[in-house]
Amino acid sequence: MPEVHSEGFTVYLYETGIKDSSATTGFLGAQIFRRSLSGKIELTLITYWDNLDSIKTFAGNDISQARLYPEDEVYELEPDLSVQHYEVIEHQFV
Repeated sequence: MPEVHSEGFTVYLYETGIKDSSATTGFLGAQIFRRSLSGKIELTLITYWDNLDSIKTFAGNDISQARLYPEDEVYELEPDLSVQHYEVIEHQFV
């Protein structure tokens, strides 16, 4: 997305995706990653869940498709429409 939308979209992301996912049973947490790329900002949302059924409750049966929101286009996103799922086999935070 253009840098000009970064701050506003982060607030919007909390009001939509984070709020909705955290209200879903089985949600364990989330992280948002940000990096600058030649005048654009890339944001990546990572969510943590207790199992795939919890993800289906949030996203629907096709958990490989990103869940978008009606006002996403206001922020001139170039969304990755596919979602990758990984099993966490090790984590350590200090």
